[in-house]
Amino acid sequence: MHWLSLLIAGLLEIAWAIGLKLSEGLTNLKWTIVTIVGMLLSFVFLSISVKGLPIGTAYAVWTGIGAAGTAFLGIILFHEPGNMLRLFFIMLIIIGIIGLRLTFK
Repeated sequence: MHWLSLLIAGLLEIAWAIGLKLSEGLTNLKWTIVTIVGMLLSFVFLSISVKGLPIGTAYAVWTGIGAAGTAFLGIILFHEPGNMLRLFFIMLIIIGIIGLRLTFK
């Protein structure tokens, strides 16, 4: 349950970060609302996950999911640079997330 809450929190982190980009500096009301709601829900699910997970692990996984997912979607949605070196480092973040999950006792 705690890991599922953490996954949802991470996915919501991606959603609000993309919403932030689409909000055009918080000037587009629809995307500003999406961003704020996404932030709030992401924190709610993170707070649920830390009831049963160490804060360091939960925070690292949460930010890792958000960073890797947002970087990947930035490449796809906004045509940000997607060279092999950048993709390699995004993959390192994902490997770190998997490693934290696998070493959790």
